[in-house]
Amino acid sequence: MASGLPFSCRGVGAAGKERLHDRDFGIWNAYAVRAWPTTVLIDPRGYVLAAHSGERILETYQDVIATAVREYDATGLLDRKPLSLTLERTGVPETALSFPGKVLADEAGGRLLIADSNHHRIVITDLEGRVQEVIGSGDRGLRNGPFGEAQFAKPQGLALDGQRLYIADTENHAIRVADLQQRTVRTVAGDGTLGYGQADALPVAEARLNSPWDLALVGRRLYIAMAGLHQLWVLDLEQRRIGPYAGSGREGLLDGPLARAALAQPSGVTSDGQLLYFADSEASAIRSASLDPQGEVKTIIGEGLFEFGDVDGEPPTARLQHPLGVAYHREALYVADTYNHKIKIVDLARGSVASFLGTGEHGWRDGLSPRFYEPGGLSAANDRLYIADTNNHLLRVADLSTRRVSTLRLQYPQNRLASLQRESGAAVWRLPEQRVQPGPGLVRAQLRFAPGYKLNDMAPSTLTWREPEGDVVRITGKVRQTTWPAGGDPATLPATCSPGNTVLRGDLVLYYCAAGKASVCLIRLAQVEAPIVVDQAAETHEVRVELQVAGEK
Repeated sequence: MASGLPFSCRGVGAAGKERLHDRDFGIWNAYAVRAWPTTVLIDPRGYVLAAHSGERILETYQDVIATAVREYDATGLLDRKPLSLTLERTGVPETALSFPGKVLADEAGGRLLIADSNHHRIVITDLEGRVQEVIGSGDRGLRNGPFGEAQFAKPQGLALDGQRLYIADTENHAIRVADLQQRTVRTVAGDGTLGYGQADALPVAEARLNSPWDLALVGRRLYIAMAGLHQLWVLDLEQRRIGPYAGSGREGLLDGPLARAALAQPSGVTSDGQLLYFADSEASAIRSASLDPQGEVKTIIGEGLFEFGDVDGEPPTARLQHPLGVAYHREALYVADTYNHKIKIVDLARGSVASFLGTGEHGWRDGLSPRFYEPGGLSAANDRLYIADTNNHLLRVADLSTRRVSTLRLQYPQNRLASLQRESGAAVWRLPEQRVQPGPGLVRAQLRFAPGYKLNDMAPSTLTWREPEGDVVRITGKVRQTTWPAGGDPATLPATCSPGNTVLRGDLVLYYCAAGKASVCLIRLAQVEAPIVVDQAAETHEVRVELQVAGEK
């Protein structure tokens, strides 16, 4: 048994997975790794119990782990204390997103479609960030149905076909489609189980997928970056058949005819109508595939599975590091050079690459010298590049003419609130009946959070009161909206009360986060109802709206 070698893993990689950045291959060489992926099982004393190269890790290790757990429990060497997974994000604004993976800018429709991956949902906004729709309940699962009930598992790539939105439901190993008019979700291909490849196209009901990561629609053919199989697949939307398009399934960087080429975890795909361009992440490469089935795969930037870095210029010296996103826009190809924390631009005529945005240091900074933290998705509209800044949990916007970067903050437009509430089947928050005295008074709204949760001060939580029936309780100020200040202190509005009974009704949009764990930020939509009796015998002039906010589901 080999001697144990100490090392530590710190940081969080794209899509929220723990990772180790072994830039100089120190651990790689120490553990005699020869293939990717390789998993090494280490016991509590630091000794190697087993090593395995390739997929199907659970089947390989489950018996070894079960035996080791019994033995080390018996000797008292097994430490069962849970590890802390708290994320520290110094200086970064809190957000309603969690590890957003991909973004799609719909220039014609004036909207953004955001894969809010760790919240297992899709958020639709206008191009300024005003939320129009949320697809998915936020609970992880594989469930079809209305938007408010549908479930996903770490969705990534998006492709828009009129009023149909195709979704790469990555960890459900499925392709889903959302009908944006009917507000329903159904599954197109995949059943939640992991597939290990197929030779030819099959009817969609028979196919099994493996980590579909991105989508590109060309005509009536939906191309899929099938990361887990090291292939590009194609779904014929007319014939409803799906299967491999490019890549033999063998991991590598090998050009040639589509079926014989070797790919390495393609994770982003786009098209100019003539070619597919894709980010071959494990090879740190940008490659193309012909849309002619008799065509070929060619490498633009990239030299091999273990050749990576941050070098601008032309091949063979140019280097990227694990790019996850690509976007073709106005004859330019933009690349999310994920592990270099940069956005780069590829000159397709010269085959060269140049840094476009980002310093190479991870962080959050807007302006002309921006910083990103493992950006994973790109899309462009109206001379703007929209960036899913994955590990910052943010959407960033770059002006393509000035290269100035800003942060897009999501917000709910008030003219859409009531309809969104009704359409989404939002909860009704009905308060106990209360009695107040007639005359001048106040409507005092107070938020009380479950332990460990707090108001998200970077987003405007509001309670917009509807026009009351009658004159029993009337808000007398010009503004009929409660907006909570930083920290969630009580907010008041002036009111006038007249004897009688009524129900005050309002629409709540609440943004809140787990304290010290900013990756878990939530949105709650609710209709608030406060039954009021105005009676001379009452002891107060205040209508008290106390909202007890529970934590994460």
